[in-house]
Amino acid sequence: MFRSLPIHLVLFLLELTSLPRGIHSSNIISRTIHTTHQIASRHTKVIARDLRLAFGAVLVSEATQQSLNNSRTVYCKSSAAPGSSGLGSSGGQGNSSSGSSGSSSQGTSTSTKSAAAGSSTASAVSTPWKLVEAHNGSDFFQGWSFFTGSDPTHGVVDYLDENDASSAGLAYVNSAGNAVMAVDTTNNLTGNRKSVRITTNSQYSQGIWILDALHMPTGCGTWPAFWTNGPNWPAGGEIDIVEGVNDYTNNQATIHTNPGCTISSSNSTVLGITGTVVGGTNCAAAETGNQVEPFNLCIKLSLIVGPSSQGCGVRSSSDVSFGAAFNNNGGGVYASKLDDTGVSIYFWPTGQVPSDVLAGTPNPALTAWGTPLAQWSSSGCNPSTFFSDHSAIFDTTFCGDWAGEVWTTSGIPGQEQSCAQRTGYSTCEAFVMAEGSAFTQAYWEVQSVKIYQYQP
Repeated sequence: MFRSLPIHLVLFLLELTSLPRGIHSSNIISRTIHTTHQIASRHTKVIARDLRLAFGAVLVSEATQQSLNNSRTVYCKSSAAPGSSGLGSSGGQGNSSSGSSGSSSQGTSTSTKSAAAGSSTASAVSTPWKLVEAHNGSDFFQGWSFFTGSDPTHGVVDYLDENDASSAGLAYVNSAGNAVMAVDTTNNLTGNRKSVRITTNSQYSQGIWILDALHMPTGCGTWPAFWTNGPNWPAGGEIDIVEGVNDYTNNQATIHTNPGCTISSSNSTVLGITGTVVGGTNCAAAETGNQVEPFNLCIKLSLIVGPSSQGCGVRSSSDVSFGAAFNNNGGGVYASKLDDTGVSIYFWPTGQVPSDVLAGTPNPALTAWGTPLAQWSSSGCNPSTFFSDHSAIFDTTFCGDWAGEVWTTSGIPGQEQSCAQRTGYSTCEAFVMAEGSAFTQAYWEVQSVKIYQYQP
């Protein structure tokens, strides 16, 4: 019988049968799942490579079309067991911050201007959206918890608590009043690379979250994200506002939900968005290759071939919406709106931010907001059913289930040459451990995060 089963399933069954009678060890099962996942991932890469070689002539046009739509994969970040609060949600592991200050000891050079500085003049307007929470200036880190658990996406990273992050110069407010979240830049590490992941203590089931950033982490091996997440992942839903890896220049916005949430079309014009659907139209984490029941682990079936690993993501058409291109353009502003109409993500580069947003009186009904980068309408995904009690999260991890998986991939906007070719390292992990000086640009510099509630 075993001869017809994949080897990783045989290993899984053998380890399960070796458990003492009457004992159910979640640690052993979890470890086995992780090992199985690693083996499956390696086999997936080999199969994908062979398929590329065999069918290269007919696949080339798809590869040229935005390099497989940014790998056609949507990645989840929460891996809490069902029934528990999702990792990174409010009240999770970490220490409540009371604000940090200081200067980076890691050689990070930060800016002294606002992303909105070159924009049109701020102009207050009448709006039903009222400011309920603002993180900016010397008090930026108040109201956040520093996550210190293991990385749910299997990155080679150690997240520091507030005191250690501040002491190491990885979380501070610079002389311009901007919050900086950096990573360790030590060469030749023997352990994981140190980084910061923070989560707001507040939770909202509807609202507008606005991020004004000057700089985001970039470079081979990096995987930064700014997102909101509910409890009991994926029951509370996840909205990835800013996310990408390595040297990508085009942001990818994504949602992950319980089964039942869909988008009506993959056509941008029909959806009324400027971005391109890069996953499928089914947003359910458990049904799009994101999840292995019952342990709710993020699995990367990734890279190449086939709809089995597609998720509900939208890639921005703007080549200054992510990474080094975003930074070199002076940053920009992202807005995520979650209300009865659905979920909408907007992006405005520096110099194009609507005046009502600059004035702190955002009104999405105004034409100045333009067409959203991405949106998921309530007609196919009822917000009250699929999204609740969201906290905002910043994190920067390394390698793991996305950056590591596309290490040898080329032809993606910003990553025309693979990171393996660019760095001379065959694996993401080896590069990240050895070349700390390559991560001086792997930092967030944030002018503000503001949260608004609908109060007509």
